[in-house]
Amino acid sequence: MSTEGPISSPTAPAPRRPKVIKTNQQQVFLYVVLTLLLSFATVWGGRALLHNSETLTFAVGAPNSDEALFAAKLAVVLKNNASRFRIKIVNNADDAKALAQFDRRQADLAVLRTDAKVPLRARALAILEHDLVLLLGPGNKKIKSIADLKKRKVAVLAENESSLAFVRSILDISHGPDAARIQMAPQGVTLDKLFAPSNGFGAVIAIVHASGAVRDKAYEHLARRGGFTLNAIDEVKALARKFPGISSETLTAGTLSASPQIPDDDLDTIGLEWLLVAQSRMSVSTAGELARTIYENKSALGLDNGFATRIEPASVEKDAFVMAHQGAADYINDDTKSFMDKYSDLLYVGAAALSVIGSIFAAIYTKITRIAPEKASELSTAILDIGERIEHAHSLDQLECLQDELEAILRGAVIGLRDGTISSDGLDTFKLGYEFVRDEIGMRRDYLKRHASEAEKTVRDEAPAQPDDSNVVVVKTAQSA
Repeated sequence: MSTEGPISSPTAPAPRRPKVIKTNQQQVFLYVVLTLLLSFATVWGGRALLHNSETLTFAVGAPNSDEALFAAKLAVVLKNNASRFRIKIVNNADDAKALAQFDRRQADLAVLRTDAKVPLRARALAILEHDLVLLLGPGNKKIKSIADLKKRKVAVLAENESSLAFVRSILDISHGPDAARIQMAPQGVTLDKLFAPSNGFGAVIAIVHASGAVRDKAYEHLARRGGFTLNAIDEVKALARKFPGISSETLTAGTLSASPQIPDDDLDTIGLEWLLVAQSRMSVSTAGELARTIYENKSALGLDNGFATRIEPASVEKDAFVMAHQGAADYINDDTKSFMDKYSDLLYVGAAALSVIGSIFAAIYTKITRIAPEKASELSTAILDIGERIEHAHSLDQLECLQDELEAILRGAVIGLRDGTISSDGLDTFKLGYEFVRDEIGMRRDYLKRHASEAEKTVRDEAPAQPDDSNVVVVKTAQSA
């Protein structure tokens, strides 16, 4: 009768370790990407808010005109100061067409002289230059009044035809035969040639930039030869009432010539102003920033011929010929609001909004990136799985593997409870399952040991009896020969 040893089962499945950490790598990666994008958008938005580039169209006359050259200098200054403004210069045939373009709202900026037709929506940012009206007589001849000019042949010495119309208007002879006596002097002609007897001019009205008149040495050279007399214009107030664009100007002694001194004493005359104007719809902040840039960079904006070398603030009086833009007026009156004054409410709202958004993102980040605590009851599934494999353990070695796996789950649970990766939710269920499987393993171990003992006894009982040689006496028989 043959004996069979204990039946061995196939290799038991590899023990499964408990899952104590839950993470979603795709969600973490997506969140990181979204966080970077949000950071980039925030930085870009803040930069755009503070340095958003804005292009301003500047309508000017001919490319070589004073206002065109000033516009080019302003564009360079804004660029060098890293301003958010950019200047787009649009040339026209003359100043009148440039103002017409401005009046049609096709330009944001323009330069006008106060004898021009002022667009209704024009608001002054700065006074760029003063034009002086110089009433000159030949030799030592004095001109007593404006009325006296109506009897004379008058040459208008100026840069453009608009000055001729201005002189005719103040003389009140804008049309008719008398208007022919008021003639435009040829470009480039000198005073001494105009006063030559062959020309027959009884007076010259020169309309010049104040900054240029101070630098022009031609007046001094002609004065040394006794070539002209500078006359006062006493009807300043009357003319200013009739023509609101006219300003009262005073020539200090020695303005035109230091030796001989011309005028020899302070002298009253009339003048015109060159204004940098902006559209009334321009925002207060834009106008204020432009005004600040212009006033703080006056030395860089002056032209070589003297134009705009003495920029002045625009008049903020309510009765000014061209009302100042509110942004420029605020800067001139030092009423400009600081960054906190202008944006404090917005900052408070933004801070509150960012706080809410930050809390939401922090909650999302915590939700998808933190170690998710596993309920202790969920480990019961792994324990019960071990319990189901106990009956397939046909040897003590296989049973010991299951015992080690059960103890590993227990150790993981204890460590997880300590570290917070496992919650105590369902701990009683876990304990009950652990004790149940542990007892099952103990019972299975006793069964295997008992079964092994019975098998060994059966083998001994069924084995054949071996002869007992302990009482056998060996007799050696001697055979006689």
